[in-house]
Amino acid sequence: MHTPDAQADHLQARARNHLHAAPPPRVIEVGEVTAGIAVPERGGVRFFSSGRDFDPLDGLVFRSVEQAAKAARDRFVARRAPRRHGASARLDHMRAEIPFDVHPVAQRG
Repeated sequence: MHTPDAQADHLQARARNHLHAAPPPRVIEVGEVTAGIAVPERGGVRFFSSGRDFDPLDGLVFRSVEQAAKAARDRFVARRAPRRHGASARLDHMRAEIPFDVHPVAQRG
């Protein structure tokens, strides 16, 4: 049987285990532009923009880092698209060409 002390010891050991630690924040880059940072929180990741082009996404919570990165990439492409007819075909072509990177943020301490 588990005693209350054994259960508390188990929970403390689990809290110290890196496998159960919260995932690190991730820097999101679109091409060579730093879009922002995705910080894990309950229910997903919160996006903090690092440039005006991405300010409409600032503070939004996404289900995953990948979803936040896709939103940043879509925002980047939309801001760079020409304002004329036929732009949607061009956007689809550009979307495939612009990579996005997700990098862990350097840990301090």
